Amino acid sequence: MKKFYAFFLAIACLSCNEDYIPKPKAFLSLEYPEPNYSNTHLEALPFTFETNALAEQIKVKPLRASTESYGLNIEYSTLKGTIFLTYKAIEKDKNNLVDFIEDAQKLTLEHTKKADEIPAYPYENNDRKVYGLFSEVKGNVASPAQFYITDSINHFLTASLYFKTKPNYDSILPAAHYLQNDMKRIMESIKWK
Repeated sequence: MKKFYAFFLAIACLSCNEDYIPKPKAFLSLEYPEPNYSNTHLEALPFTFETNALAEQIKVKPLRASTESYGLNIEYSTLKGTIFLTYKAIEKDKNNLVDFIEDAQKLTLEHTKKADEIPAYPYENNDRKVYGLFSEVKGNVASPAQFYITDSINHFLTASLYFKTKPNYDSILPAAHYLQNDMKRIMESIKWK
C-alpha cells in the first residue's frame, strides 16, 4: 500500500509542471454611448448649460431659501445615477458668497472619513465669468464627484453626483467616470443670463 501512495504522489507531482500565474486585478468592462451634448435652456433658470442626450429627465423646482434658489435633478436611469444641481443667487448686502463656498466645501470634506483620495481641480473661464472647483471623491462614498462655480457677484451653483445603489467604488467606477465627464461639461458650458 505504501508503494501505491508513493507512486500516486510521484504521478501527481510530475503531472503538474505548469507554473501558476495569478490573474491581474480588473474592472468591469462596460460600454456607454458616445456623449451627445446639446444646449439646455430652461426659462426659470438664470443660466444655460449643455447636457448629454443620455439624461432622460431634468426636473426643476424652486427652493425655499432666503435668496432666489432652484434645485435641478438630471436623471440617468440607465446608469442609476442623478446629478443634483443647486442654484443660489448671491446677495451683495448679505455677503453670502463666503457662506455658499464654505457649505459646498463642507459637503466634499464630509466624505474624508470614507474617501481614499479627494483630488480637486480649480476651474476658471474669464470670458464667461465662471470660477470654481471640481472635486473627485475616490472610494466607497455616497457622492463620487462634486463641483461649485460662481461669477463671484450674482450667481452660485453646486452639483453632486449620486447613484441609486450602495456605494461600491469598483462597481460604480465606469458609470461614475462617464457622469463625471458630463458634470465637467455642465461646469464648462455654463452661461449666466
